[in-house]
Amino acid sequence: MSSPLPDLGIRQLEYLLAVSRSATWAEAAASLGVTPSALSQGLAELERRVGVPIFDREGRRRPIRSSAEPVLDHARQVVALTGDLAAWADRMRGSSLGAIRLGLIDVAAVEHFDTVVTSFRAAHPEVRLSITVAPSAELIADLRRGALDLIVCVEPVEHPPGIEVAHVLSEPIHVIAPEGTEFGPARSWGPWVLFPEGSHTRASTMVALRALGTEPVVVADSHQPTVLRAMVRLGMGWSALSRSPGADSHGLVEGPELLRRRLVLMRRDRSPLDPAGIELADAILTTGTEIERQLS
Repeated sequence: MSSPLPDLGIRQLEYLLAVSRSATWAEAAASLGVTPSALSQGLAELERRVGVPIFDREGRRRPIRSSAEPVLDHARQVVALTGDLAAWADRMRGSSLGAIRLGLIDVAAVEHFDTVVTSFRAAHPEVRLSITVAPSAELIADLRRGALDLIVCVEPVEHPPGIEVAHVLSEPIHVIAPEGTEFGPARSWGPWVLFPEGSHTRASTMVALRALGTEPVVVADSHQPTVLRAMVRLGMGWSALSRSPGADSHGLVEGPELLRRRLVLMRRDRSPLDPAGIELADAILTTGTEIERQLS
């Protein structure tokens, strides 16, 4: 016989998420507009209702246990989906004209889907479309906690739970060097200007270059492909970037293909998007198919 489901309150789950994002419980309480005492009582009640320890006690600190990650993950999904439901209810009552929070990695925002966003704004001036440009890991975290509705990012090694994933395009990553460069053995390539540490594309590029027998020396980095191309033009180093139809290739020469990366569209599973949000997602997928055809 299964145990009865725990009676967990949305507010208690919000408290847990605030604590997970804050340096101290006092800071978490302030971010929610409640007293530290109310926060502590709410979290004690959450721990009691879950029935397993959620927090460690280290002096005056009470960090979340690593073993409590399933509780934290549940909180992320429930709070995010409840926010989606509240937004849907606002639209149904007519008290909201609709809002879409779109997250894009740099190349998607600047080179791949800038015209999609521009066209959507022109066609739907009544929709509040906000854009966040950030690395893939940040976008995925914001999507899971309910701060974004749709994102286009590099496909992670493992798909996060509670997230619907659709293929957008597969794009080649090529060696990019200053104009006039002649490509000799891989060990003579570089130095390099790449995406920052922690970037999936940076990690994949390093693996691909080492497989060719060279140990890359990275002298500068940037999240923005346009900045990396500018660094290459200035002679600071070589880079590894996608061959985007919208990219400015002046002063650059393209070398061998190092790898292929997949861009995906993510949204919370079963999140009630309004028709405009579905239209924007469809436009991104259609444009991604066209770009992939140009790159093949």
